[in-house]
This record gives sequence, structure tokens and C-alpha cells, in this order.
Amino acid sequence: MKIAVVCLGNICRSPMAEVVLRDRLDGAGLDDVELVSAGTGGWHAGEKMDRRAAATLLEAGYDPERHRAQQWPVGDPETYDLVLAMDADNLADLAGQAPEGGLRMFRDLDPEGPGDVPDPYYGGAEGFREVLAMVERTSDAIVASVASARPGS
Repeated sequence: MKIAVVCLGNICRSPMAEVVLRDRLDGAGLDDVELVSAGTGGWHAGEKMDRRAAATLLEAGYDPERHRAQQWPVGDPETYDLVLAMDADNLADLAGQAPEGGLRMFRDLDPEGPGDVPDPYYGGAEGFREVLAMVERTSDAIVASVASARPGS
């Protein structure tokens, strides 16, 4: 399986989601799932994630150091089974750039309900903690869905 998580600049929301989702997938024994994050814009390509996003992840016990921003599409968009947009604007930007039926909102599986993952870039630390909480609970649900869709589950 191949999954992409996409936001605007790939320095806050989608890299946080990539780090947490990778942690959850590996913890569930699903380390063969290919996972990338990207931004619809390329102005941060090659940069590390936002220092506040990295600090929030580090404080929660995750390793944010490997991330480098990149622009969507990463490779052939049709090879992805699932492309998860962080907000409605990202979803609109990705229309026609993802496999048929494979484009969804990241929070479609959020147990607290669907919606946008708010962009914390122009706010303070609390916004990054809010995003992390959304990403963690939604990642757990995504992993459960991926695991149950596997043959023999």
C-alpha cells in the first residue's frame, strides 16, 4: 500500500502526520506501507519542518529530524492507494491529481468527526499541540482501517 499526506507547504501539518502515522504503522507491524508527505506548493522544498512542529513532535516522543519538504506529486500520483488532504483547500488543489476514489480528507476517519486539520503556522504552540492531538487519534483510526483491509484480517 502507498499513502500520501498533503498540506500546503509540507512544513507543519503533513510532516507531523507523516511522522505520527509512520510510528503507528510500524507499531502495528505495517512497516511495508509506503508513506510520504508533500505540499501543494513548492516554496519550502528541501527545508526541514517548521521548528515549532518539530518541537511539538519531539516533546511528544517522536523523531522529526528526517523530514525534508517536497512538492506534490511525489512520483506518479496514480500509484498511490490513498492521498489524504489536510484541509478542503488542499483537497480542491489535488482534484485530478490523485487516483480515482483514492483522494480523501485526512480527518475522514477521525473519531471526533471529519473536518479540516487547521493550519497552525500563524499561531502559537497551542495550535501545534491541537494538530498533534488530531493527527494522533486519526492516525490510530487510519492504521486500524489499513490493517482490517489486509487479506486475512
